[in-house]
Amino acid sequence: MQHRVIVLGAGYTGASVAGRLARRLRREDVAITLVNAEPDFVERVRMHQLAAGQDLRPRPFSELLAGTGVELKLAKVTGVDADHDTVTVTDADGTEELMEYDTLVYALGSGWNDQGVPGTAEHAHEIASRPGALRLRERLAGLDAGQPVVVVGGGLTGIEAATEIAESRPDLDVALVARDGLGAWLSPKGRGHLRKVFGKLGITAHEHTAVAAVGADRVTTADGTSLPAAVTVWTTGFAVHPIARATTLEVTGTGQIVVDGTMRSVSHPNVYAVGDAAMAMGPGDKPLRMSCATGTPMAWQAADAIAARLTGGKLPNVPLRYFNQCISLGRKEGLIQYVTADDRSVDVALTGRLAALYKEVICKGAAWAVAHPAFGVLGRRRPVVTDPARTGSPVGARSEARPEATAEATL
Repeated sequence: MQHRVIVLGAGYTGASVAGRLARRLRREDVAITLVNAEPDFVERVRMHQLAAGQDLRPRPFSELLAGTGVELKLAKVTGVDADHDTVTVTDADGTEELMEYDTLVYALGSGWNDQGVPGTAEHAHEIASRPGALRLRERLAGLDAGQPVVVVGGGLTGIEAATEIAESRPDLDVALVARDGLGAWLSPKGRGHLRKVFGKLGITAHEHTAVAAVGADRVTTADGTSLPAAVTVWTTGFAVHPIARATTLEVTGTGQIVVDGTMRSVSHPNVYAVGDAAMAMGPGDKPLRMSCATGTPMAWQAADAIAARLTGGKLPNVPLRYFNQCISLGRKEGLIQYVTADDRSVDVALTGRLAALYKEVICKGAAWAVAHPAFGVLGRRRPVVTDPARTGSPVGARSEARPEATAEATL
């Protein structure tokens, strides 16, 4: 009997788990189904480019998953019953289906977070999704010269959005609103370069400023200041998909599934979670931040752990750590901020065109890894033999008492 693995979500993490696991296990012994609402892979790290008017290369899953044996099911996930090992999905025609699994990988990711600020949901644009980026693209294309665009949020997404828009549309009046100082977490060199680029692109930075409300044509700050905004772009963090919170899985207050070092749920052993949907701990016992850089190594870790448990192999024991933060500042400028293992900036940074090229290589590499899931795999495992009682446990599995690294997992 085949062991049924269902992966929910085909972003960087979900697609990587499905493909990597398929390469590790013989397809006749395991059936892997990847559930996603869209037929194409979305390069989420490029949504600011899409919004700014650039065309992205199509990446259909029919090509990315060719030869892997992974079945793609085009449907929207509407429910998970972790106690009865089932998932409810609905296809484009509205047909509902109940799918049973032996192992579940939850990779539904996150979307934008309006933080409950009045008017944001009605008037602001988001770039956490392709539909959102396309709506913003259309709106920006309709703006006349001199009209104001306000980007709310001083994190990586906000900085990349503001600089991309300002570079592609120098005729617009672009401003960024940051709760802290501009690039407050960066090294002095990093902050200095960021300010230099903002000055070159003519971006106004409203620092140490909180937003109290968003209107159709303005943003109101906490001190009552009104900032004109023909378009408001909201980038103040992400909110995870709500389905996990509605299950019996152990989740955090933000709805992330709590996992161990192998990305397995601490409450349901046959459920794994990766990417933004998971709460995993990194160096210094600090939670890993939501990012593509975090999600891909988590995906490798999960896939290798699932394969090891099903085959009686050695569990991966690769610490997930950070090396740098890669920030695009338009197409001609970039900033690579080097960091400690637990993501604190050090006084070393790469800037300028070389940094822009570095970031482009990283973005291409992330998409390449989805299409080449065997990257970092050290060898093929022996076949899975599942228990006839459908417990999902392998027969004759060896002990997990001696973990050993089986994949490179760094950020």
